[in-house]
Amino acid sequence: MSKTFKSVFPGKYIQGEGLISELPEMIKSFGDKGLIISSRRIRETILSEDFVRYEEDGTLLEEFNGECCEKELKRLYDIVISRKVNVVAGVGGGKAIDTAKIVADRAGLPVIIVPTIASTDAPCSGCAIIYSEGGVFESVYYQKMNPQVVLVDMTIIARAPVRFLVAGMGDALATWFEARSCERTQSMNACGGYSTMAGLNLAKLCYDTILQYGTAAKMAAENNIITPALYHVAEANILLSGIGFESSGLAAAHSIHNGLSALDATHAYFHGEKVAFGVLTGLHLTDALPAETAGVYAFCEEVGLPTTFADIGLVEPDKKMLMKAAIKACEPQEGIHHEAGLITPEKVLYSMLAADAMGKNRKTKGF
Repeated sequence: MSKTFKSVFPGKYIQGEGLISELPEMIKSFGDKGLIISSRRIRETILSEDFVRYEEDGTLLEEFNGECCEKELKRLYDIVISRKVNVVAGVGGGKAIDTAKIVADRAGLPVIIVPTIASTDAPCSGCAIIYSEGGVFESVYYQKMNPQVVLVDMTIIARAPVRFLVAGMGDALATWFEARSCERTQSMNACGGYSTMAGLNLAKLCYDTILQYGTAAKMAAENNIITPALYHVAEANILLSGIGFESSGLAAAHSIHNGLSALDATHAYFHGEKVAFGVLTGLHLTDALPAETAGVYAFCEEVGLPTTFADIGLVEPDKKMLMKAAIKACEPQEGIHHEAGLITPEKVLYSMLAADAMGKNRKTKGF
């Protein structure tokens, strides 16, 4: 049987300044009864100026309760059905966005996503994470379609805490390396096919963009100013990484993130921060060229991404604790098995230790 190549994209990706004011009209273009899911803070700040317009249009604003869990999903789904909603919008961070995507998918409705931070590639993707009510990972939920619209308001992105943007660069940093591994081993991507040329090249463009503009974008975010560099990195974090990971595949970095997330001390750290350490571990695991590895370390140091265990809350961890993370990273369903050769928990453990040792050494020598 011949191979099938697949790529997935959001229906529209719109990036610019002041775009949040276009959300009411965007909702009306898909239906006459909208539901916006967002946190109380987002409602009281970002959405507050358009309250009257939403009410006049018959759009409901529902507060997100903070966790993308089955209880919250059912509550919001029941509102959609009982109020005859025909278009859903998610405004906020990762969990609010994922909740909106799942609720819309279960109801068979279009969904509009408005990220308020550029911290992950979730806005453009057709998958979402479901957690327990206590915040423990339960499963990945795949939607039938990617979001119909992703609306990125740079005025909002520029006002967000800089740590979110940097974490987004950590998430985006993995896109090319994981895509490259899947290409080398001819592993399938997240949408059930093999990477197209578009998916692979957008993954590479994502990597090139954050290396070229990452430092300047961070400086812009620190000063709450909008610059071309900030535009470029926001696009890389949200669009290029979203298409790249979903259309080309996942490998070591995200599996190592999943393993590290099993350790309580890492819970205070963002997804992209742990993914960045996963990238460094993956470079050791796959015997990447020394010059390439050094370049990734230098980038992480320059923008403030983790390069040691201590940077993700693991102060002098013992091997038994780390082995717990390594075992979880190597569970059968994990993308780490898209890497070449036989991957074992022992190899992952040694690679994590090597990544930490090199990070410490570079800090000591002042690289």
